[in-house]
Amino acid sequence: MDWGMKNRIESIFNRKSGKTVMLAVDHGYFQGPTTGLKKPAETINPLLPYCDSLFITRGILRNCIPSNINVPVFLRVSGGPSVLKELSDEELTTSMKEAIRLNASGVGMSIFVGGEYETKTISNLGRLVNEAEEYGIPVLAITAVGKDMGRDARYLGLACRIAAEIGAHMVKTYYCAEDFEKVVEGCPVPIVIAGGKKIPEKDALQMAHNAISKGAAGVDMGRNIFQSENPVSMIKAIRAVVHEGYSVDDAFELYNNPKDDSKNN
Repeated sequence: MDWGMKNRIESIFNRKSGKTVMLAVDHGYFQGPTTGLKKPAETINPLLPYCDSLFITRGILRNCIPSNINVPVFLRVSGGPSVLKELSDEELTTSMKEAIRLNASGVGMSIFVGGEYETKTISNLGRLVNEAEEYGIPVLAITAVGKDMGRDARYLGLACRIAAEIGAHMVKTYYCAEDFEKVVEGCPVPIVIAGGKKIPEKDALQMAHNAISKGAAGVDMGRNIFQSENPVSMIKAIRAVVHEGYSVDDAFELYNNPKDDSKNN
């Protein structure tokens, strides 16, 4: 792996913990004005000091994020269908030259293992990796889960391993309560977990704690942060779990009674 690729990957991981808290705010690319992101700048900008990386579309990056931020950006580069259509029918929507123009540290796209357009999305990943490798840009593969797909270790392990085999440098997947460590063991690249739909804050902290304890390299959460009643307190609590080894109870206490600044670089 070239120095540039290593440097970009390492830039998103906390130097002390070796883990990452990525903030996913790309939901509008297929959901439109998602609850909590109807005014993206108002939601995202207060959270920027507490995330290790921002996962975002080029449109929101250009129009809503200050150009002087010191946060690595992973750019969502796949899309096409909205929630009104078959989501697995995605295409690559953003070129590598565009990602470089936007100073992205990495790019990310979804694959739909078991979906109607499985072959297309996996082939898209292969093409993206080919192009990204040419420029030393890491690729995050997201194992998207449709309504008819499972979320058990067997399925997630299959999807993550395929993503790594095709060449993804990192994988984002869902957490499963049973045998998640086997998903991690079967994937030779770092795994970060998706937050998924909004759940109670303590449950989200528990999920993050469990995933980290079973080998996840971090989290890439969106709705469980920006749809929280107090998003800044929530991302601080997530950081405490991921980077500082807080227990769920202590992190929930931090959420309810936040310090002035719990970020620990």
